Amino acid sequence: MSVFSGQRFAVLGLGRAGLPAALRLREFGAEVFVWDDNEASRAAAEGFAVCKPSEVTGHLDAVVLSPGIPHILPKPHPEAAWALARGVPVLTDAELLYRAVRGLDSKARFAGITGTNGKSTTTALLAHILNVAGVPNAAGANLGPAALSLPILPDDGVYVLEMSSYMLERIVTLRFDAAVMLNLSPDHLDRHGDLAGYAAAKRAIFARQDADCTAVIGVDDEPSREMAEWLQTQPAKLVRISGLGRATGAKALPGEHNAQNAEAAAALARALGVGEAAIAEGIRSFPGLAHRAQEVALREGVRFINDSKATNADAASRAMACYDRFVWIAGGVAKAGGVDDLELLFPRIEKAFLIGQDGRAFAAKLSQHGVANEYAGTLEAALPLAFEAAKAGSGVVLFSPAAASFDQFPNFEVRGDVFARLAKGVAA
Repeated sequence: MSVFSGQRFAVLGLGRAGLPAALRLREFGAEVFVWDDNEASRAAAEGFAVCKPSEVTGHLDAVVLSPGIPHILPKPHPEAAWALARGVPVLTDAELLYRAVRGLDSKARFAGITGTNGKSTTTALLAHILNVAGVPNAAGANLGPAALSLPILPDDGVYVLEMSSYMLERIVTLRFDAAVMLNLSPDHLDRHGDLAGYAAAKRAIFARQDADCTAVIGVDDEPSREMAEWLQTQPAKLVRISGLGRATGAKALPGEHNAQNAEAAAALARALGVGEAAIAEGIRSFPGLAHRAQEVALREGVRFINDSKATNADAASRAMACYDRFVWIAGGVAKAGGVDDLELLFPRIEKAFLIGQDGRAFAAKLSQHGVANEYAGTLEAALPLAFEAAKAGSGVVLFSPAAASFDQFPNFEVRGDVFARLAKGVAA
């Protein structure tokens, strides 16, 4: 397939998205140059011309920048700054997937999912509903396979793409036939400057939609309601969703936050022509995702809940609201505001065991509100203490950190896997 024949791309960052993008661009006929600041990553790029974008001789059609590498704030990567100064487009691989699909004459539709929390669950749930309905689909981007590594689908296919704010900053022609913005709370402010900048990046998921498209938006928070008012002035069909006071009844989708996720997936599925029976069955049979309010062990009546994906207070609040009483393990690298926004849920905490870089700050906040707590430092130390406390009380150990993982773990997945392993060890 030579859809990119004659085009020249520089791929900067050879991680989960970058190297697959380079391989697929080459498969599609492009001339590809690759670079990563890490020498080992460069060494893994066999068969490619390895050089910085600024060292490429001649024209470049675009720099394909891995999502985690900044091109504006807090400080642009020097190669990204070089590209922008010379008018070379800086793109994400999802943009190039769209160009490839259209360039190969596939009319497959695109569904996009964004929001501060709930993106991955909604993405996986929509793909599951489409599977139940027999609709060819491929899910990926911020969740799962890199966007450009997804297969070329037939005309009746659907791409289900989880889109982070980092990716949405770098789309130019990609148009989503159906798109959802789930919710909005302060996150990644170093990358976007402030909440307004973050909201603007998220709003890009609705760019270029016309009257044949559907825009779905959660209205359970004020910034999202403001965005809904803006969407009302746009040409796409507007669907407002809410999870407040609702429940799915599905074991893998507990709580109001998952009711909102289910509403979002259902609205997108309807926009894509899926019938109500398949939607209901898809929600009922959804197996859930790891690290999202996932029960990983049961011992002596104590349930161990892995919610490691809760990297901020807003995400943690969603899991905490699912339980009347629980023993809480939390801590790590706090986001802006720490756990201040969780005060209304503090009365549900029997005792908290805090870990990580900002665990002591969390402990101090809890102590101010009379919540029993102890700084344990690590998961290894916290889990057996939490088990004993839960045995004497609620029977629930909730690991919902309300913080990022990077002080002690490479990512939230590894953190959650460690919790699950420790929980199963205690439960043995």
